[in-house]
Amino acid sequence: MPFVELETNLPAERLPPGLAQTLCAATADILGKPAERVNVTVRSGLPMVLSGSAEPCAQLVVSSIGVVGTAEQNQRHSARFFDVLTAQLGLGPERIVIRFYPLEPWQIGKNRTVMTFL
Repeated sequence: MPFVELETNLPAERLPPGLAQTLCAATADILGKPAERVNVTVRSGLPMVLSGSAEPCAQLVVSSIGVVGTAEQNQRHSARFFDVLTAQLGLGPERIVIRFYPLEPWQIGKNRTVMTFL
């Protein structure tokens, strides 16, 4: 059950229509998870500074069970997420940062229990 959170200082009107759905499909493909399990949040117009500059930028946080736990996995994922984000947001890769967080099934609650028991 991947969680993807995109934060950017770009105003909402500069984001492409359907960006959340595009990120959902891309995440499913990149992480090899069903789109039905992917959760996406997009926050725009935020006050942000990246590398000391308030120029347009974005930060992506990717959390998931079992697929973001090694440097080798995340190196592959990073390249593919950067391709999506630079194309969708019109930002250079130097204005984007990605953070990966591995999750355990007991850390995600769903249907009144945790994923461990589902």
